[in-house]
Amino acid sequence: MSSDGTATRRQPTLDTVAAEAGVSRATVSRVINGSPKVSPEVKATVDAAISRLGYVPNRAARSLATRRTDSIALVMREPDAKVLADPYLGNMIIATSQTLMGTGVQLVLMNAQNDAEHARLADYVRGGHVDGVLLVSMHGDDPLPDLLLSAGVPTVVGGRPQHPLPGLTYVDVDNLGGAVLATERLIAGGRTRIATVTGPPDMTAGVDRLTGFQDTLHAAGLKPQRIARGAFTRESGEQAMAEILRRHPATDAVFVASDLMAIGALRALRAAGRRVPDDVAVVGYDDIEMAQHTEPPLTTIHQPVVDQARIMAELLLTQIGGDPPSSPVILPTRLVERESA
Repeated sequence: MSSDGTATRRQPTLDTVAAEAGVSRATVSRVINGSPKVSPEVKATVDAAISRLGYVPNRAARSLATRRTDSIALVMREPDAKVLADPYLGNMIIATSQTLMGTGVQLVLMNAQNDAEHARLADYVRGGHVDGVLLVSMHGDDPLPDLLLSAGVPTVVGGRPQHPLPGLTYVDVDNLGGAVLATERLIAGGRTRIATVTGPPDMTAGVDRLTGFQDTLHAAGLKPQRIARGAFTRESGEQAMAEILRRHPATDAVFVASDLMAIGALRALRAAGRRVPDDVAVVGYDDIEMAQHTEPPLTTIHQPVVDQARIMAELLLTQIGGDPPSSPVILPTRLVERESA
């Protein structure tokens, strides 16, 4: 009884909500935690029961009981300037934030530019300051995924790791298939002296795009001899294109492994007096927003960055909720035809 003689209403609990909705306690927990593995119909039923009962999750108590922080880290091992300038990474941040809206889970952005920062980051994550990690833009045989798996930290990687790690979930795009589409488009346009500006050799995206280019030329009876390395930056694309023109002035087409590099390549071609696509056809990769506004507009390969970020975040939330790591997910690419090829 309360002080005024009326019955005191007990605060509804997770079990009360489960009984009201006719579902299990675990299902209610999944809805509250924003798990994507709950159907819309079940979520609506649980949400209605929560509303009728006036249930309010006690996040502080839940965090103490479960050692949850209600935050995940998005980790990028790139210099700050590249993170700010690269549309792929920017879109990854935005799409991940949007996916987490309404889940009660906060996004922590973390960057590791060198080995010392990398070690401190690993210690921070393993110390329980976040519930899980999304790892993007990996270079080489990065030790962080293995460290996180060994520590039991839920982890999802954007892009295929250089070496397979049992139990590691990753979401990649079909980089090899996208490169095949780009190169086939140049061959179909009657080009025979085709070059490429590659991505970094310590990133699987760069390796796969080069492999797709080489395989397609070989299949067409052409030799992949015109190759220059880039770094997924505008400046490196300009330098690599200028190098190709010096070594192979008769080049009549180029597949550039990122749109930022392709924008730099267009600048180098203009400086050399080459018309695009009349003298040299150009196909990029990414389909960033700027690709529509180059001169001429850039033919490119669309990769679904928003879908990649969304699926990564959803898979990580299910791991945090207790589900086992999922099999790798590979998303399709497609050719976007504009005026540069």
